Amino acid sequence: MCLCLEVEGMRQKQQKIRHNSHPIKYYGKGIPYVQDTEVKGRLIVIEGPDASGRSTQIGMLTTKLEADGHAVLNTGLRRSELMGEGIMEAKEEHMLGRKTMSLFYAADFADRLENKILPALRSGYIVLADRYIYTLIARATVRGLNKRWSHQLFGFAIVPDLIFYLDVKAEELVHRVFQKNTFLDYYESGADLGLSDDMYESFIIYQRRMAKEFHNMQKRYNLTLIDGNKPILEINAELQKRIEDFLNKQ
Repeated sequence: MCLCLEVEGMRQKQQKIRHNSHPIKYYGKGIPYVQDTEVKGRLIVIEGPDASGRSTQIGMLTTKLEADGHAVLNTGLRRSELMGEGIMEAKEEHMLGRKTMSLFYAADFADRLENKILPALRSGYIVLADRYIYTLIARATVRGLNKRWSHQLFGFAIVPDLIFYLDVKAEELVHRVFQKNTFLDYYESGADLGLSDDMYESFIIYQRRMAKEFHNMQKRYNLTLIDGNKPILEINAELQKRIEDFLNKQ
C-alpha cells in the first residue's frame, strides 16, 4: 500500500508540472518563430567556475529528480553537435579571439536551445543546464567586450526558472583543479589576457575577476549565490531544498 501511494504521488507531481504550461520568456527579442510557444517543463541552471562542483551537483540532482518521478535532460556548454568539436579544436590551438569566442559559443548555445532545450521543455522535462549564458557574458566582459553587446548577442536566450551560482574562492578552486589535473587550463587561467607570466597567479587573478562579474550580474539576472566552499552534501541539500520548494509552488 505504501509503495502504491508513493508511486501515485510521483505520478501526480509529474502531471502537475506537465499540465502547468507557461509562455517562454526571453532576455531580448527571442526567436521569432517560437515567440508564442508555451512549455510545460522547467529550466534550472547551475553556474560556477571549473572545479566548483557543478557536474557533481547536477548528477546528484538528476538522480533525486528522477527518483521523484521527473523526466530530466542535462545540457551544457560545447555539447552542440554542430559547434562543440570546432570550439574544442580552436581552443586547443589558442586561436580564439575575444569576439570569435563569444560568437562560437553563441552558435553552440543557439543549436542546443533549438534542438535540445526547447523540445525537452515542451515535453515537460526539467532541464538542468551545466552553465548557461552567464559564464559566456562574464568571460566576454573580463576580456573587455561591451556588456550591452553581450546581452544583445544572447537576447534569444530563454529566461530560466532558477539560476544558481556556486561561489568558490579562487584559492580553493586552484587546489581542486590540481586534484583533478596536473595543469591549469589556458583560457580558464586568463592566459590569453597576459595577466601574469606565472600561470598560477594568472589563474587567481582571472577567477577573481570572473567571480566579481557574477556578483555584478546577481541582481540583473536573479542569480542565487550558493557557498561552493561548503561540503558537497551540504551544497546539495541546499539546492534540493530550493528546487523542491520552487516545484511545489507551481
